[in-house]
Amino acid sequence: MFNVRVYGLLIDNNKNVLVSDEYIRGSYYTKFPGGGLEFGEGTRDCLRREFMEEMNLEVEITDHIYTTDFFQMSAFTPDQQIIAIYYFVKPLAPITAPLRDTPFAFDERQMEVYKSTGETETFRMIEWNDFSGDAVTLPIDKIVADIVKARM
Repeated sequence: MFNVRVYGLLIDNNKNVLVSDEYIRGSYYTKFPGGGLEFGEGTRDCLRREFMEEMNLEVEITDHIYTTDFFQMSAFTPDQQIIAIYYFVKPLAPITAPLRDTPFAFDERQMEVYKSTGETETFRMIEWNDFSGDAVTLPIDKIVADIVKARM
């Protein structure tokens, strides 16, 4: 069974890169914003929906960066293979979601979400000089970060 994920790299004018710091199923992850493709949805529509749901941010989907070209088993569902698709995105409005300065700095509202769901997320920008595959957690994200860093 396949699990298709779609992620966006938002890089601001100062080359800071947006990441999502998440607490999921008892572990901490730093990853790119995005999520699961829903039935009947295109990849670009999925990514626009995810940015609206997670950040209340309209984005323009621009260039395709990478699609998984190796086997990656899901960390959460071992009978699923992850296919991840990455695009560059541009915000169509200023970011209004709180951006943190430190990893996993969840606020009160985010902790309320955690209490009801067992999961939560927050966002921050990573400075370009600190950005690499080491700055993110997931195996495919690491590859994409290194590709982006090498291209720019």
